[in-house]
Amino acid sequence: MLIAIPDVLSADSVKALRERIDSAEWIDGNVTSGHQSALAKRNRQLPEDSEAAREAGAVILDALGRSPLFIAAALPLKIFPPLFSSYEGGDNFAVHVDNAVRIKRGSDFRLRSDLSATLFLEDLDAYDGGELTIEGQFGAQAVKLPAGHMVLYPSSSLHRVEPVTRGRRVASFFWIQSMVRDSEARRDLFELDMAIQTVAQDRGQGDRTVIQLTGVYHNLLRRWADS
Repeated sequence: MLIAIPDVLSADSVKALRERIDSAEWIDGNVTSGHQSALAKRNRQLPEDSEAAREAGAVILDALGRSPLFIAAALPLKIFPPLFSSYEGGDNFAVHVDNAVRIKRGSDFRLRSDLSATLFLEDLDAYDGGELTIEGQFGAQAVKLPAGHMVLYPSSSLHRVEPVTRGRRVASFFWIQSMVRDSEARRDLFELDMAIQTVAQDRGQGDRTVIQLTGVYHNLLRRWADS
């Protein structure tokens, strides 16, 4: 399931975040790569333990906690602290798959990567190329969203970042361990949640059918969720 989540950050929030991270020191992106990714990756990143990355990551995590669409789609149990990447001058990340388990260096924090997220932090007209291309059941889909918008997709999918041929592509990326491990169950819960919201808009939250459907949703979540 690939889902675009608009307006995770406002334009003012993106501007303030960019001012903080652009002035920080960026390093070779392969510092966080596994063996396979190191062969495919050419970009720069903020060191994950840098003050700028921690501060900017906290802003993103706070914003995610206020996003009903993200919570409904991901049902997050754990979120890896956001990382930050920069691509320019032909930089790219060839086709790869994310590691199944992500470990934060120097800590005992780890998670199973069920979902991957890319939060775009550059205006669309400021760079060419840089699409996130995700291979799925129905072929490859190229994603390039406005600054402040995010895409959520399965960590198990093959994906790549196309070469940036003009300007600079800046984004945050991170992984989510969902309370619901099974991707099909998670998709069914998301679609049920969206349907309930649609019915509630027509009938009101106090409608008996809405209440019954909400009960079904939570009973299924109880059955499938790990906490």
